[in-house]
Amino acid sequence: MNKKLVAALSGGAALVLALSGCSDDDKKVDDYAKKVCDDVQPQLKKITEANQSITSTAADGDPQDIKKADSAAFQQISDAYAAMSDSVEKAGTPPVDNGEQIQKDAVKELDATSKAYADLKKSVDKLNTKDRGKFADGLKGVAEDLDAVNKVGDDAIKKLQSGEIGTAMGKQSGCQRPTSSPSAT
Repeated sequence: MNKKLVAALSGGAALVLALSGCSDDDKKVDDYAKKVCDDVQPQLKKITEANQSITSTAADGDPQDIKKADSAAFQQISDAYAAMSDSVEKAGTPPVDNGEQIQKDAVKELDATSKAYADLKKSVDKLNTKDRGKFADGLKGVAEDLDAVNKVGDDAIKKLQSGEIGTAMGKQSGCQRPTSSPSAT
């Protein structure tokens, strides 16, 4: 069950992380992208660490340990998305056509994703760990909810992935997914 959670988490993070495209080298657009990406990088690292926390907890392990790891990870991811929303808000309007709407949509999407992860944390916190069967059923429900969270507001991120802003962000190291070294199992 934990592997399904991790796959779904990775998919949600990929929405924000896969900021690429092809276009032009406009200095203002590149400067804007650098500003956003430099602020976003620490949040991407937090999301990666949260995903690693979930994967390092054995799926057949103690329900209390799984619950604790998943709850903490969802809170960390929620906080990271909220911080990314703040970064996009503080960066101002992207210097592209329809930049104000692109920014507004991205902030709305990131806020919604943050809230959705906070709701997942609440769901995990309510799981019954005394009965393994009920816990597994509850965790399955959380995984299904997680699939829905990963689809929330996809349109705004798709807009960021296209055009000049997506191209500029794709060039910035701050918008690249942090790599992690494989851990021993």
